[in-house]
Amino acid sequence: MDNPTYKEVCEGTTGHAEVIQVVYDPSVISYDTLLEAFWQSHDPTTLNRQGNDVGPQYRSVVFYHNAGQKEKAEKYKARLEAEKVFDKPIVTEISPFSKFYVAENYHQDYYNQNGSQPYCYYVIRPKLEKFKKVFADRMGS
Repeated sequence: MDNPTYKEVCEGTTGHAEVIQVVYDPSVISYDTLLEAFWQSHDPTTLNRQGNDVGPQYRSVVFYHNAGQKEKAEKYKARLEAEKVFDKPIVTEISPFSKFYVAENYHQDYYNQNGSQPYCYYVIRPKLEKFKKVFADRMGS
């Protein structure tokens, strides 16, 4: 489906995943560091689920843009599996990027605009606090 609405994606029938697209400057942050942040900021062992959100649109996935990104993502996943970092198997997909659809305006900067809502406060805030603690030495002021 081309140009799905956020509501259509949330229904779980379009085949799309709810994701963010990270645009970065490799002279400032490496793809390896972004992968590390990805793997540490969510549970890659839950199939079609992130927290209270359930459905194929919430699957864990890395969309790569080139062969180098694919190789690094696969190696990182394999290393985590070999080291048994998680108690359950990792279900994260590593798939080729094809197209990104920007969510509607009301969904942009959602957490900063809605941080006091219960979902943001009780589900997202603890994840952000953990992320900031783990990556404190790499975060700018």
